[in-house]
Amino acid sequence: MQVLDTPPKALPSATDVRDILGRHILADGYNMVLDMDQSQGIYLRDAVTGKDYVDLFTFYASNPLGMNHPGLAGPSPEAQAFRARLMDAAVNKVANSDIYTPHYARFVQTFERVGIPAELPHAFFVSGGALAIENALKVAFDWKVRKNIAAGRGEIGSQVMHFQQAFHGRSGYTMSLTNTDPNKVRYFPKFDWPRISNPVIRYGEDVEAREAQAIAEAEAAFAANPHDIAAIIIEPIQGEGGDNHFRPAFFQALRTLADEHEALLVFDEVQTGVGLTGTMWAWQGIGVQPDIMAFGKKSQVCGILASRRIDEVEDNVFEKSSRINSTWGGNLVDMVRFDRFLEVIEEHDLVGNAWRQGEHLLGRLRAMEERFESVTHARGRGLMCAFDLASGDERDAVAKRAYEHGAIVLGCGERSIRFRPALTIDRDGLDEGLAILERSLTDVLEA
Repeated sequence: MQVLDTPPKALPSATDVRDILGRHILADGYNMVLDMDQSQGIYLRDAVTGKDYVDLFTFYASNPLGMNHPGLAGPSPEAQAFRARLMDAAVNKVANSDIYTPHYARFVQTFERVGIPAELPHAFFVSGGALAIENALKVAFDWKVRKNIAAGRGEIGSQVMHFQQAFHGRSGYTMSLTNTDPNKVRYFPKFDWPRISNPVIRYGEDVEAREAQAIAEAEAAFAANPHDIAAIIIEPIQGEGGDNHFRPAFFQALRTLADEHEALLVFDEVQTGVGLTGTMWAWQGIGVQPDIMAFGKKSQVCGILASRRIDEVEDNVFEKSSRINSTWGGNLVDMVRFDRFLEVIEEHDLVGNAWRQGEHLLGRLRAMEERFESVTHARGRGLMCAFDLASGDERDAVAKRAYEHGAIVLGCGERSIRFRPALTIDRDGLDEGLAILERSLTDVLEA
């Protein structure tokens, strides 16, 4: 093998990054270039300006520990051993679907201990949250059609019941379910699947009446499509749709519907999972068990977990080879990283921290409701919190001003600001970010 004497080319200068990217991609993201080394904890540093930003968005809720957590990047033997495993997994990309490694087994062993509920023993891994949803639906289609064939009804079972203001992804099946920003699905082919009203909790409204209406719509859809609805899918909290919360009683009604009509109840926990809501999975805090749960974002390796209900049919996708699969079967590097995430989450009780800090965050947001007339409907579970402003324009102006002052927050729905801080955040970090937000609200609302 020839060894080159010339050193590898250095990384581009931070000042050149956007120009280089702009030659080939729509580089319209945040006006910063991330300093991967100097960003620490809840702070993201702009490599161009040197400015630090309080990170209340965590790469769209996908970074559980913040930047360069000492449990991963520090000098401890555990961190050093993790980095050795990570490099070993990164040098050669292995097809996890059929070639197994100790790294894969270690990850599954840790996930089993810390994150896989006993009620959902079947697992499947893939790269991407939308692909996790895709495969959850394929599990449901396979299960329902096999049930119908066994009952003499033929090869039917191809529809998915879903909800208004849902976001489940941008891929094939998921575009038929996503209905937040029309720009994300317009002009792409979609299935005409039953879409049900979402009876979210809104102060001053009769939620029970809207729940009854939604259940009536669902019953009508089952009646209009006999034996053809394979699954009911819902986010435990609708994120992009507006941080919309539902009562546990509504989830219980969906559980009953799924059982009565022989459909699978699927929870999309791509955004709510891995501790953000103060339990490892949001459904555990709600008290209603799904048949299939999709996960992603904070896990960074995505996939599904499923219950033994799938075993009601022979040759289901967890028994019959290659019914669901992908070349990489997830991503081994992501598995090694999530393995370490789970250890740190367990060691430092970061799920409990999310619940405790979330109570403080929600209390501060409710105090802002008292101060600012435009701030309404503060809501949250754990650190997954949000509030509304009077309009989308007002919301966008506040988020923009917060960025200028040094904090990153996200919008959602028509006029909401949502919070997605790291599980590691403490009260001081929250208060620092909230002080910037309050200053930004003052700038916009009291100008």
